[in-house]
Amino acid sequence: MALIEVADLCVRYGEIEALRGVSFSVDEGRVVTLLGSNGAGKSTTLRAISGLIAPQSGSIVFDGKSIVGLGPAAIVRLGIAQVPEGRRVFPGLTVRENIMLGASNGKASSAAIRREADGMFALFPDIRPFADALGWTLSGGQQQMVAVARGLMARPRLLLLDEPSLGLAPVIVQAVFRIVEEIRKRGTTVLLVEQNARMALKVADWGYVLETGRLALGGAPDTLWSDTRIRDAYLGGSQAKAST
Repeated sequence: MALIEVADLCVRYGEIEALRGVSFSVDEGRVVTLLGSNGAGKSTTLRAISGLIAPQSGSIVFDGKSIVGLGPAAIVRLGIAQVPEGRRVFPGLTVRENIMLGASNGKASSAAIRREADGMFALFPDIRPFADALGWTLSGGQQQMVAVARGLMARPRLLLLDEPSLGLAPVIVQAVFRIVEEIRKRGTTVLLVEQNARMALKVADWGYVLETGRLALGGAPDTLWSDTRIRDAYLGGSQAKAST
């Protein structure tokens, strides 16, 4: 059953048409990846879903309810959380404080939020020793784990991950994608935007490829990766193959 359905989505930035009639769905409990080159419209799609930009036309239906026109705070309360590109960890706050900022319902006590934040260290043991360290002291990979933990604090049904491996060393990339697999095991649905096509397809149940604002194709990960024409045209060709 589809948790979110996007239909004929169109988004413009001034005269630039960033998305042109994009349609796809994500079934509950699955990891779906959006692939494509820079400027294809991947991050714009996430921003439209999370309410950060308003589409010119089209529909976004989450759990049977239209969310077009809702603000980001209302969309988070419905069960959608986004981990933005670039991590955006607050440098002057501790790791624990950064994670606690993800609690969104406003009803839990500070003590309960703190306990839940501490519980995130079971999922992210690599950052447990740095719970009381300031955000700026962490490596890029550790900051990415903090950002994902912060997103999970909202207890989302749908987690939007925007380029989680960007700028990270290969060994850290492996760790980040293991976390994506663990998130799926917890029952959270994931929509993953990623330029590392091979790693994204390894963890995904389904993939879509965007090209200059249009949905070019979709399919099972093995199907997308095994077709040489598709890999060369949309997924980085020999360079992507070399990264496996």
